[in-house]
Amino acid sequence: MLLLDEAYMLDGKAYGKYFVRGDEWFLDGHFPGNPVVPGVILCEILAQSACVLLDGSIKDGATPFFTGINEARFKGTVKPGDAVSTECVITKSKGQFYFASGQVRVGSKLCVKADFSFAIVDGN
Repeated sequence: MLLLDEAYMLDGKAYGKYFVRGDEWFLDGHFPGNPVVPGVILCEILAQSACVLLDGSIKDGATPFFTGINEARFKGTVKPGDAVSTECVITKSKGQFYFASGQVRVGSKLCVKADFSFAIVDGN
């Protein structure tokens, strides 16, 4: 489930972009007549964009797994037609565990702010 149209790294930060088309499966029933991107999907978009910061440090076959989310704050809604942008940074790492902080915006409007962690798990 790739939820990014674009992801890149610049000056030690990860950036991502996603355009909400309106036909996504996660909008079905959330909410009837008033589609809103669920917060958990926005957090997944944020985490996926952070993975570009690991370029070169993940072995082939390894997978980054979400392990936690802290201090998540949902400040605004994201709806069909919105262009979502993310910005995140790795705040620390310990062995296979990485900790990050990031934001999701639509234009200049802050929609989500969160700290999260993930582990790099060898696929073999």
